[in-house]
Amino acid sequence: MNLESLVATYGYPALLGGALLEGETIVIVAGVMAHSGYLQLPWVIAVAFCGAFCADQFWFQVGKRKGKQFFDSRPHWEFRIDKVRRFLVRYQIVAILSYRFIYGTRTITPVVIGASDFATRRFILLNLCSTLLWSVVVSSAGYFFGNVIEALLHDFRKYELAIMLVIAAAGGTFWLYRYRLKNR
Repeated sequence: MNLESLVATYGYPALLGGALLEGETIVIVAGVMAHSGYLQLPWVIAVAFCGAFCADQFWFQVGKRKGKQFFDSRPHWEFRIDKVRRFLVRYQIVAILSYRFIYGTRTITPVVIGASDFATRRFILLNLCSTLLWSVVVSSAGYFFGNVIEALLHDFRKYELAIMLVIAAAGGTFWLYRYRLKNR
């Protein structure tokens, strides 16, 4: 199976799965794949938006329904939870519009918002705006990164699989490093 058929078969489902999780790396890779013609940029943006938006809504509802239990079962998150709460108290709307762009806060922030008295409709509206902006920015960044790579490497198709693997490995390594730091 070559790269083209692999991406054609699994590209959008993999993107959806990645966007449901922390997401930047896979959305950037999908943007590069869109530049290469394997995926379509509007669909990359739409799928990234859907995955990220649904994940935020899920975590918000976890906070609404089980916030205290959720926090009590994760005492090692206490510092991060307090940090997010202070950020939300100080910059409420700006915090909700921007947390998606702050690595490492995307899962915990909607839970904290949900556990607060923040209105569900208001969160949905602000999250729609934030997630749409995030999906456009990150997908487009991947697309333009593909353009830069192509300009630097004249025979881009020859190296594209290696480049995708390096991007994915770098993202995975960064995530693992952050994960290990959090758990110390």
